Amino acid sequence: MTETVETDAGPARITWHPAKRPRLVLAASHGAGGGIEARDLKALAAALPEHGVSVALVEQPWRVAGKKLAPAPKTLDTGWRGVWPALAAPGLPVVSGGRSAGARVACRTAAELGAHAVLALGFPLHPPGKPEKSRADELLGAGVPTLVVQGGNDPFGRPEEFPEAPAGAYDLIEVPYADHGFAVPKRAEISQEEALELITAGVLKWTGSLGGTPGNDRRTAAVVRCIRC
Repeated sequence: MTETVETDAGPARITWHPAKRPRLVLAASHGAGGGIEARDLKALAAALPEHGVSVALVEQPWRVAGKKLAPAPKTLDTGWRGVWPALAAPGLPVVSGGRSAGARVACRTAAELGAHAVLALGFPLHPPGKPEKSRADELLGAGVPTLVVQGGNDPFGRPEEFPEAPAGAYDLIEVPYADHGFAVPKRAEISQEEALELITAGVLKWTGSLGGTPGNDRRTAAVVRCIRC
């Protein structure tokens, strides 16, 4: 269930994981070093549709084109703006999300695009070893309910490094022992499966608090019928 969307940064691609009676759409993009096959994105795409959340995994134009290096942030934002009409087409509230660089894009564009909320997976608070180069302003400037899911050993920003913020600015879930990609070492007190369950359970609880009216996603249903033909 994929569609190609033309943007000013080139063709992007959306892979839909539809809920039968969706009340929200979670749109999530990848980071600068990987694609939508990331373990956290796959886990959410598998878990959320059963609970009324359609998941749309977005591949940025540079990834669709087969390039190995991500472009400048403003180009990433351009690509995300270009796919937004397709994400909003089902007529449901859209949670803007992503992992790493994709999380930054979601935060930077949330207010202008009218996102219902933001999901930031592995938000890169700073480059590894350079805490003075903080990107906290992007996170705090999202302007909508925001959930950060962060590995306890993420070199791009451990949970305790995140700034205090006014109540309601954002919530944070820590995944103990996990790195930037939410991988946990074999010696950890939790397994890789348990780490992913922490992510999916936390996001499910959070999306449940966001509201949204169940309905028939006519656009997604049409895509399903077309593929089954």
